[in-house]
Amino acid sequence: MTRWLVRFGFDGRPFAGWARQPGRRTVEGEIRGALARCGIAPDPAAARLEVASRTDRGVSARANALALSSDLDGRSLLHALNGVAPEIFFTHATEVPEAFRVRTPLWREYRYYLPLERTDRGRWPAWFPWFTGSPIDLRSFARGVASGTPVRRPIDEMELLDVGGTPVFRIRAPGFLWGMVRKIVSALEAVGEDRIPPATLFAALQGRARLTVPLAPAEPLVLWEVAHGVPFSLANERWPRRQGQYFRSEYELARSRERLLRELPLLEDGGAAAPPRPSRRQDVGPRRPSGR
Repeated sequence: MTRWLVRFGFDGRPFAGWARQPGRRTVEGEIRGALARCGIAPDPAAARLEVASRTDRGVSARANALALSSDLDGRSLLHALNGVAPEIFFTHATEVPEAFRVRTPLWREYRYYLPLERTDRGRWPAWFPWFTGSPIDLRSFARGVASGTPVRRPIDEMELLDVGGTPVFRIRAPGFLWGMVRKIVSALEAVGEDRIPPATLFAALQGRARLTVPLAPAEPLVLWEVAHGVPFSLANERWPRRQGQYFRSEYELARSRERLLRELPLLEDGGAAAPPRPSRRQDVGPRRPSGR
C-alpha cells in the first residue's frame, strides 16, 4: 500500500470535533467509517489514519493534513475521499515515505473571525510582540495545563487582518495546546476592553501572574493551514460536486438568516437598529484548490 499525505478541510459546525467519540458525529469517525465503503482501505487498521491537527467541536478547517495508506492511485484516492461526507473536502495529495510524521509539521496557522460590534482593536498589534519575542508561559492561555510548572511554547507570528471589512486574528506557531487560540483571543478582548490591565497580560505571559479568561466561541475559529514543507503532486482540478452543493446551500441559508435577523428588533437597548452589515461572507473552503 502507498502512504499518502492529503490536504483536507471541513465545516466544523456539524461535528463534535475531530476525534472519535461514542455516539457523536466527528470528522475522524466519518472518515474511518467510510474507508471500506469508499474503497480506500479494507479497514482502519490497514489505512493507519493519522492527522496533523485535532480540532474541537465547532472549529472548522481550510487546509488540515492527514496521512493514510491505500492501494488507490492519487486521483482515485481524492475522488474516493470526497465521497466521505459533503461537509468534508479533500483537495491535494502526494506520496510520502512510510516513516513520514504528519503530527510534526513545520507550523500551523489559525484564523479567528472576530465580532464586528466589539470595541476598537487598534491596540492589539502593540501587544503582539509580547507573545512572539520568546517562548511564553501558556498556563493562562490553554485548557488542562497544570498550574505548578511553567509550560513555555513559541509563537511565530500574530497579526490583525481586515478581510472585506471583517477583523480577523491570525496566529502561527509550530504547535498549539488545547483551547490556546480561543483563550488568547478572549484575553486580548479583555485587555482591549480595559477589563484586564496590559501589565497583567504581560506578567501572565512571563509566568509571573495567572489569568482566568473564558474560551472564545469555537465557530469563528478556522484551522487555516498546516505546512510540512512537502509539495503536493496532485490537486483537484474542480470543486467536488457534493461539497460544492453543500457549501452553496450553507451560504444561501446564512444569507437568508442574516436577512431574517435584520427584521428583528435588538433587545435590551430599546431600539430596532439592525446589526452591522459585513462586507462579505468568508467561506470555510476555497472555491478552487489553490495548488499550495
